[in-house]
Amino acid sequence: MVDNRYATALVIGSVLSLLASVYLSVAVGTQHWYQYRSLPASNDASNASDLKSLKETFIDDVTEKSYSEALFRLNGTLGLWWRCILVPENTVWPQQPGVNMVTKCKAFTLPQQFETKFKHPGNFTGEQDVLRTYLWRCQFLFPLVSLGLVFLGALIGVCACLCRSITPTLFVGLLHLLAGMCSLATVCCFLAGIDLLHRASDWSAFRDHSMGWSLYLALISAPLQMMAAALFIWAARSHRKNYTRMTAYRVA
Repeated sequence: MVDNRYATALVIGSVLSLLASVYLSVAVGTQHWYQYRSLPASNDASNASDLKSLKETFIDDVTEKSYSEALFRLNGTLGLWWRCILVPENTVWPQQPGVNMVTKCKAFTLPQQFETKFKHPGNFTGEQDVLRTYLWRCQFLFPLVSLGLVFLGALIGVCACLCRSITPTLFVGLLHLLAGMCSLATVCCFLAGIDLLHRASDWSAFRDHSMGWSLYLALISAPLQMMAAALFIWAARSHRKNYTRMTAYRVA
């Protein structure tokens, strides 16, 4: 039998866990982790040819230098799995007043998520950037690990309900604590990697950037998971102490 206080804590913790999972899933699947705002493109013919080439290489090419330059100069947005740019609907430069702008997106392939980064993007014979390489890989893996831990915790919770035992809730809380740390680590790795990319890039003149709403969703999911973990751990430990005292009283 579970006390009403502990049952309430379990219900609130489950709701927080569900919200955190939804927020993190939406954040991972969207491309608004980071956004760039560039100056309007000039109507110079040579510049138009350059921008059109950027758009074509952004869609077709896979090198970090090409898609980073396009992000900086074409109002790009960057996510964990997606990169997008804003281009004229009719794909014609120079731009004319009133031209509709559309978003063109390209997904990162699995090999791209694990590719080696370099101190100077695009220079494949140069020095490797080990830190940025592992930051990029971690920002891809950590949210998957976080969601996996929450799913495992949910399975354990269901089994605990079927067995009418609150003891496994302690392990559910620990899993949610680890999930929250992974979610927070995802945001930290992403921001650190972006900062290193900016320092290694030569396109600072075009860069006006800010964090996007997808990143904030991931950032919100971390404390929600930790709050759920605290409720689960408190309910499990408090119930265990109460049960031990009742047992000792009955024996006495």
